[in-house]
Amino acid sequence: MSKFYWGVDLGGTKIECAVMQYADDRCVLRKRLPTEGEQGYQHVLGQIKKLIDLCVEEVGESPQSVGFGTPGTLDPATGTMKNCNSTHLNGQPLDKDLQSLLGCTVKLANDANCFALAEAALGVAKQVKPDAEVVFGIIMGTGVGSGIVVNGKVLNGCHGIAGEWGHNVLEADGAACYCGKHGCVETVLSGKGLERYYSEQSGSSLSLPEIVSLAVDGDELAKQTIDRMHAYFGLAVASIINVIDPDVIVIGGGVGNIDSLYSEGKAAIVPHLFNPTLNTALVKPALGDSAGVFGAAMLVK
Repeated sequence: MSKFYWGVDLGGTKIECAVMQYADDRCVLRKRLPTEGEQGYQHVLGQIKKLIDLCVEEVGESPQSVGFGTPGTLDPATGTMKNCNSTHLNGQPLDKDLQSLLGCTVKLANDANCFALAEAALGVAKQVKPDAEVVFGIIMGTGVGSGIVVNGKVLNGCHGIAGEWGHNVLEADGAACYCGKHGCVETVLSGKGLERYYSEQSGSSLSLPEIVSLAVDGDELAKQTIDRMHAYFGLAVASIINVIDPDVIVIGGGVGNIDSLYSEGKAAIVPHLFNPTLNTALVKPALGDSAGVFGAAMLVK
């Protein structure tokens, strides 16, 4: 029987592999190669094979199955990838191609699902609520992604889009989103969305950390930007709690580093909640940039 389970985080700029030990969930090897997606789909497959082969050489064992975190979703209806910002993957039967290439079974999940799974099984959710049944993981960075874990398993859904909270409409007359709608959660609460709003109000283009710093110092327009973030965060998260009522919400990404989300942002949830109090734990992640690749490995544990 194999001693290890394997995961690959297939990112836009890098591909990372982690080999994990069954006995104690310890990572025994992590290795990366550049994705080089501009050279096309077949080249990326070659990079994945090269990376797996390098890891096989080091651990002395070939994988029986590999979990992959991907920047999109495998459509259950077509068997091909969709919604990938790494557009060379869209329309491709990635799971079948990888199984043929690697000679083992593979399991795919969206990268936000992998983030949620890792933080539920190995990370902060395990620390704050060890008996948590439902964990909702949010990545609020350049974009907004999310994933749902129920009793230790990723929830994929009928269309493979469970957890796509970032593409619910939050502001009906809001900014255009790449998905074709306007005012999605992503356009309002992502780092880029917050920076755009501040720029529209002030005429100045600043990074999100600069805006947060100005807000702390009392700058009126920066404070308006952050207060608006709190209000919309409360509205958007309340809808999730009203539907799936998670035990823990883990908030990753650059926006998740803003401390006031866990005080003013949390308070803004309550007026929209179908409950008089809020007992859900809202927490920062514990695994850092390890979450994606560890979660991918957990798919096949």
